[in-house]
Amino acid sequence: MADRPIPADIAALSFEDALAELETIVRQLEAGQGKLDDNISAYERGALLRAHCEAKLREAQARVEMISRAADGTVTAKPTTFD
Repeated sequence: MADRPIPADIAALSFEDALAELETIVRQLEAGQGKLDDNISAYERGALLRAHCEAKLREAQARVEMISRAADGTVTAKPTTFD
């Protein structure tokens, strides 16, 4: 799954929307209902949603890490770019 690119429909989701969908998938899988093929597809989508959420969290962490406090107590933030 890690080598598989994130589909455009998932990449367009906000962190919160992706997390909500992932939570729904987890609840469905934990319930143990549904057809095997459907559950496998849901699991695969869940893995992609998880990867998307992790990437969004890494981006947020990098932005937070760019904030620094100067010796005089002023807070500055350096802009960051994500490729």
